[in-house]
Amino acid sequence: MTAKTRAALFSAIPPASYGNRILLLDLHAEGFDPVLSRAERVGYHDLATNTDPVAGYVARVQAAEALVLCFPVWNFGYPAILKGFFDRVFLPGVGAFASCRAGLDATGVYEAMNQAVHGRGVPFMGICVGHQLLATEGLEFGVTPGLDWIKGQVRKLEPNDPHLTIPHMGWNAIAFTRAHALFKGIEDGAHMYYANSFALHAADPADVVATTDHGGPFTAAVAKDNVAGVQFHPEKSQASGLALLANFLEWRP
Repeated sequence: MTAKTRAALFSAIPPASYGNRILLLDLHAEGFDPVLSRAERVGYHDLATNTDPVAGYVARVQAAEALVLCFPVWNFGYPAILKGFFDRVFLPGVGAFASCRAGLDATGVYEAMNQAVHGRGVPFMGICVGHQLLATEGLEFGVTPGLDWIKGQVRKLEPNDPHLTIPHMGWNAIAFTRAHALFKGIEDGAHMYYANSFALHAADPADVVATTDHGGPFTAAVAKDNVAGVQFHPEKSQASGLALLANFLEWRP
């Protein structure tokens, strides 16, 4: 996740009026740069500075009524400590499926995330590659196991129109396959912003909430129990994307 994307996500999350403590997992942070000044309004703290004793830091996290914390997964030691302190988890992802999965496995973040989502029922949203990681496996640069939270496979887009390019970049309309609380107030046909070459093919059509067409339909959003994912970038999708993020903060699956 780039600094620009992190900043956009923080800016898109509404002010802390919901009593949420939100964990935003950054799969590609190296020497994390604290560019997110707007996040101070919701208790942002830069984990990577590592200037506070762990006990003191954890105490502040536990005491916060509302907090957005961006966690760079390449930092060691925090996942097991922090896994019980968050009410919601965002997993954005950019780049290759395999490298993003490696980022989750490298430091115990997967175990902490899995315990929060499936042990405590914390609402989860994957964005872009974070959405694709929900699948059973991805076929980018070989076969890589996914989280297997949504049964299915991530495969390369193959438009049936030779004039359409890959990657699929820019604005495109969503078509709902069923109603869902995450899309409350968002119109069928709303345009969202995409940047993808691969798409999740869900084994169970009931897990699909919305599709988008790029020389044939592909999955734009999935949801099952307390787990959801979107292929588009809500932080770049203007009013409709902001509405989705606000709905996620109110979501009580």
